[in-house]
Amino acid sequence: MKKKSNKIALYFLFLFIPLAVGSYFLLTSYVLATSTLSLIYLAKDLFFVGISAAFLYYVIGKNEDSSSAFIETLKRTDDEIKESNERYDIVAKATSDTIWDWKIQEDYFIWNKGIEEVFGYKKEEVGNTSSWWFDRIHPEDSIKMSVRLYSFIEQKTEKWQDEYRFRCADGTYKFVFDRGFLVKDEDGTAIRMIGAIQDISKQKTEEQRLKLLETVVTQTKDAVVITETEKTNQTVPKIVFVNPAFTKITGYKPAEVIGKTPSVYMSKESVVKVLPQIAKALKTKKSYQFETLNYNKSGEGYWVNFIMLPITNQEGEHSHWVSIQRDITAEKKQEKEKEQLIRELTQNNTDLKQFSYITSHNLRAPLSNLSGLLTLLEDTPINNPEVELLLNGFKKSTQLLNETVNDLVKVIIIKDSTSMLREDVSIQEVFENVFSQLNFLISSIQPVLKIDLDAAPTLYVNKAYLESILLNLFTNSLKYHATDRSLKISITSKETPDGIALMFKDNGIGIDLDRNKDKIFGLYQRFHNYPDSKGLGLYLVKSQIESMGGSISVESKVDKGTTFTLLFRK
Repeated sequence: MKKKSNKIALYFLFLFIPLAVGSYFLLTSYVLATSTLSLIYLAKDLFFVGISAAFLYYVIGKNEDSSSAFIETLKRTDDEIKESNERYDIVAKATSDTIWDWKIQEDYFIWNKGIEEVFGYKKEEVGNTSSWWFDRIHPEDSIKMSVRLYSFIEQKTEKWQDEYRFRCADGTYKFVFDRGFLVKDEDGTAIRMIGAIQDISKQKTEEQRLKLLETVVTQTKDAVVITETEKTNQTVPKIVFVNPAFTKITGYKPAEVIGKTPSVYMSKESVVKVLPQIAKALKTKKSYQFETLNYNKSGEGYWVNFIMLPITNQEGEHSHWVSIQRDITAEKKQEKEKEQLIRELTQNNTDLKQFSYITSHNLRAPLSNLSGLLTLLEDTPINNPEVELLLNGFKKSTQLLNETVNDLVKVIIIKDSTSMLREDVSIQEVFENVFSQLNFLISSIQPVLKIDLDAAPTLYVNKAYLESILLNLFTNSLKYHATDRSLKISITSKETPDGIALMFKDNGIGIDLDRNKDKIFGLYQRFHNYPDSKGLGLYLVKSQIESMGGSISVESKVDKGTTFTLLFRK
């Protein structure tokens, strides 16, 4: 018995047939005397029970078939719903989208787990109303997004999708792409809306980066040429992009070069010269840089610096070449002018040296003769006072001229010396030599000297140069002392990270640096009306110390004094 209807019919027969038989025996025993009548009643009861069982079997069987079909339908529907929910969960996980379900009339929101995984919210932090959603949209995007959304709900627009910034749990914002679909009732009223939010922050960042790169490429003054990779056996790949600067430099419009090789705008000389190197770079897929002379569309030549860079795609495959071409015509012109200027200066310097040698040589002999003649005249008595005055003036002028020639020879020697003898020199010993040479001036002026050389008693220098430097500085301090106060000269030394510094300080009349700062170490520069001043001393000092790899600096105030700092490098 497989069906319930069969079981129920049998149960009915087993129950009521015994009742009918029992009733028969009761009737035959106590009520009816004749057996024929009792049999008739028995047969009637049995017939009634059989008809009832058959009717019951029919009714229940029909109901059972209907119930089985209904149950089977419910089961299939339930399976479809489960399968649909499984697909929904799988799709939601696969796309990493945040799914939301909004019951518009009740203003009730349901979010899937994406709101927690993508935006970092905890389950208890997620709200279930539209206000929670809108409150987390960036203020700059909220009004625009709300207008578009409600226009869609009121069916003023056919579809709704929007980009906006959505706040995460940590307070930061992510760019999202949101799409929604409406569910309506029988009257066409929107009762429900289902949407999916996709995190597009990485795409937006990349999009902004590409826009910046595009702006750089289009606005740069350098020509940018992009070529495809060499998919065929041709040596040079075809052009796929040129920027506006390329047209400005070469005169070729994009339509004239795209799809062609760079040889279309390169001169034949350039192609022949650099083609082997380009072919090698293309083969090895390494960057390559070269300079060449090209001609623009009008036939005018221009120098260009090429930089070729290989570009790879996300899979690491070589996809394109980017060539950055800078017009260096002006630099090349300046370079040629610089080379020409250097040649001219070198020649002029050579000529000046030759002139200085010739001048010093040709002047020294007549000056020696004049000095000798003047010496002889000293032993000759001269009775005429005017002649004696003229001879004294002539002698003084000859002496000054001789000193000037000697100074010029020193300058020539310093500038022409490629190497010099250096040794450890005692500064104290050099000062003693200087003092002995200036003994007369020191005795007449009687300066107050303060010398402290304990920090660096010796220097590794050229002794003659050091003596000349100190002699010039000491002489200047004695010459240009203030007449209203005693002259004080202080000489100290100290070690520095760069070497040894020697400070030479006095309280003389000083120098106006505001007016003379740029020319204080110049040749033939005079800052005071001193009769014996030639304007060579400080020039010689600077030349001599720099020839030894050192430097000199000065600080001075008018009527306060001057400090020279000499740095002798290690």
